[in-house]
Amino acid sequence: MEIYCINNNKSDSFNPGVTFIEVFKAMGVSLKSCPICVTANGKVMDLQAKVYEDCDVEYLDVTTSIGARSYSQGLVFVLAKAVSELFPGGRIRVSNAVSKGFYCPIEIGRQVTEDDVTTISERMGSIIGRNIPFVKHIAHTKDVADIMSRAGREDTARLLRSVGSIYSTYYTLDDTPDWFFGTLPSTTGSLKVFGLELMADGVLVRVPNRDNPEQLEPMIRQDKMFEMFKEHHDWMGILGFSTLGELNEAIRKNGSNMIINVAEALQSQKIVHIADQIVARRNEGKGLKLVMVSGPSSSGKTTFSKRLMVQLMAQGLTPKVISLDDYFLDRDHTPLDENGEHDFESLYAIDLPYFNAQLKDLLAGKTVQPPTFNFKKGGIREFTDPEITLGENDILLIEGIHALNPDLMPDIPADRRFLIYVSALTSIRIDEHNYIPTTDNRLLRRITRDHKYRSYSAVDTLSRWPSVRAGEEKWIFPYQENADAMFNSAMMFEIAVIKDMVKPLLDEVPENSPEYAKAQQLKDFLGLFRTIPSQNLPPTSLVREFIGGSSFHY
Repeated sequence: MEIYCINNNKSDSFNPGVTFIEVFKAMGVSLKSCPICVTANGKVMDLQAKVYEDCDVEYLDVTTSIGARSYSQGLVFVLAKAVSELFPGGRIRVSNAVSKGFYCPIEIGRQVTEDDVTTISERMGSIIGRNIPFVKHIAHTKDVADIMSRAGREDTARLLRSVGSIYSTYYTLDDTPDWFFGTLPSTTGSLKVFGLELMADGVLVRVPNRDNPEQLEPMIRQDKMFEMFKEHHDWMGILGFSTLGELNEAIRKNGSNMIINVAEALQSQKIVHIADQIVARRNEGKGLKLVMVSGPSSSGKTTFSKRLMVQLMAQGLTPKVISLDDYFLDRDHTPLDENGEHDFESLYAIDLPYFNAQLKDLLAGKTVQPPTFNFKKGGIREFTDPEITLGENDILLIEGIHALNPDLMPDIPADRRFLIYVSALTSIRIDEHNYIPTTDNRLLRRITRDHKYRSYSAVDTLSRWPSVRAGEEKWIFPYQENADAMFNSAMMFEIAVIKDMVKPLLDEVPENSPEYAKAQQLKDFLGLFRTIPSQNLPPTSLVREFIGGSSFHY
């Protein structure tokens, strides 16, 4: 059979039954670090899988998004094994990605100490040094669920029973079984670069740097982000929906109305709380006039801003709104990225002098006419909106991805502005050892919205996503801890609602497309959710910004 390798643009012949790792070695593939997994005709496979037909392969290391996720899951398995060996009855949970790693609470019957972290790290290093294989198994789902239940993982057993698949896979490390969404590395020896830091009641697991995989990602404190994650997971635990299996079971037994109503009420409560904070700051008498709303793509900034406006009006304020996007430079003056494309993610795509001049005039009580940036006419500034003035009870709400960047308005005193960071953070975990990446949540939102409102295909959105993510890493995430308040726009039920809308779009991604592997991964992920009908959502729901039917005008 013939195998073509995308990594080095070479083809070679092999006998059927050869493993992907054998093909890797025979074809002399060079990567930045060791291979973690492989795509074969666009489908993600583990390296020990055997090949029986002609295929195109691409080997993935930790510098790729799929490889990085596989690497992290391997570390979770090793961490869980180390804790169970050192502390009989001890267990871990994977909570969320934060501070350039991921946070795992550890339950050992007492508070985790620095000495515990050192001991766990050393045991993980021993397991990795032994180069133990992650062995993949396939069996009837009932049997896999029973195996996980006997291992004390009822969270996973409940999920598998709720999905409805005939067969399921699981892994063993020595004699320890575990289940993961996705593919693990072939052996523990692939996971030599890692770090552990004591954090709250567990550890922060540090992972390799995507650009320099022999080094760890730099440690960046995100205390406000961490507290928001913790607050939300605490609420989910109280409601009994901390994992996907619990959510699926609740939908099956009781339907979705109560789940939707409670989630919407919690989100409304948070918006009211932020409005109260803004009013309290104004009442301190320091001249607060600006509310700045920032967040990454598809975070729900627009609907959040509209709902915040309603709450501010209910407290006697009159919000006036401007968008940073309307202050873009004309297309001919937009800076270019490293590929020679217009870089609309850059702070310097905004006409900063003009924006600051208008802002100072508004704060001085003058009347200005904000511009409108016309994308349809090739990117030019127009003046079609009415003039605005800030009166005594008025407050200016400014929305844009750079709203938390201190270089946006360096001359405006901090006590005159209230900064809000909005993002769709993970609202539920798949199970105790598998969390849902926040980027996947936002990507599913964006695919749905781009198709409905912009006629973009899933391929269009998926192909743009890496550049969008690169812009976020450079221009948004470094400033999120500047926020006075953070808002989690993710809803525990939303993927169950979006599921039936986005899956047909992913089905259209062709097999020969570079985006096919990610599309398949997202489809497999959607298959874990029971469907919730979209008509059950209220018209003010933030999710309607992406699926349609909102009572707000966009």
